Amino acid sequence: MPEPAVYRTELRGLTRIHQGKVRDIYAVDDATMLIVTTDRLSAFDVVLPDPIPGKGRVLNGISNFWFAQTQQLVPNHLTGRALAEVVRDADERAMLEGRAVIVRRLKALPVEAVVRGYLIGSGWKDYQASGQLCGIELPAGLKLAAALPQPIFTPATKAEAGAHDVNIAFADMQALVGPELAAAVRDTALALYAFAAEHARRRGIIVADTKFEFGVDADGRLTLIDEVVTPDSSRFWPADTYRPGVSPPSFDKQYVRDYLETLDWNKKAPGPRLPAEVIARTSDKYREALTRLTGPEAR
Repeated sequence: MPEPAVYRTELRGLTRIHQGKVRDIYAVDDATMLIVTTDRLSAFDVVLPDPIPGKGRVLNGISNFWFAQTQQLVPNHLTGRALAEVVRDADERAMLEGRAVIVRRLKALPVEAVVRGYLIGSGWKDYQASGQLCGIELPAGLKLAAALPQPIFTPATKAEAGAHDVNIAFADMQALVGPELAAAVRDTALALYAFAAEHARRRGIIVADTKFEFGVDADGRLTLIDEVVTPDSSRFWPADTYRPGVSPPSFDKQYVRDYLETLDWNKKAPGPRLPAEVIARTSDKYREALTRLTGPEAR
């Protein structure tokens, strides 16, 4: 029997301090908070009315896997505290199991740290129009979905709910957070991407691009937060069928985006309902990504 979807949470005994596109955040104390990854799905920056059952557990599981794997590259926000320490109700704990973590409160940086390894999406449109990717000159003659000569860091500003993130130049990022911190974010994001892309490729997945979020602690130490190389924050392609020149199938929410592109919808809220088949296939894609990334390496 399919597990019930979690679209929105209303926890007793904890105060919700933020509701994002996918995550509900609750205060625990002055130093920590509880992040719940729901089954909500956003596309084109609009939260859709239909959840994807199990999606939150997949995202949380993948992020926790990467947090553990990348501790040698950058500290992260996980505290390691058990859910039972802050959620007393047994029914609530059962609903949150596998989809909630207790994290440190940090000062989030006002930028998305985007790393692109392949030419796709808005990057492909930019290249077609200008021969550049976010202001960075690229060789002529590259095809759709082509591997870039080397991964590129393209920061973006975080948008309010319902708005689109805006790509910015690295100089603009330096002005926002300072040159030293901007360089640390860039170098760390590129190192994380290289590590994750290599791991994923050994398991048959190409990480075409991804975005990271960072915060700083009271001592100004850069810390990885939010989610890490998930189907929501990345483009995942099957390596065995990849070829430049065509848009590859994916293990991420691109499947939903492709369906939505067939509709007469202006990409503004409210979002359209999803057919049962699209929901089921999207859920399967997310689960396959989790199995491939975190399971044993194929022989």
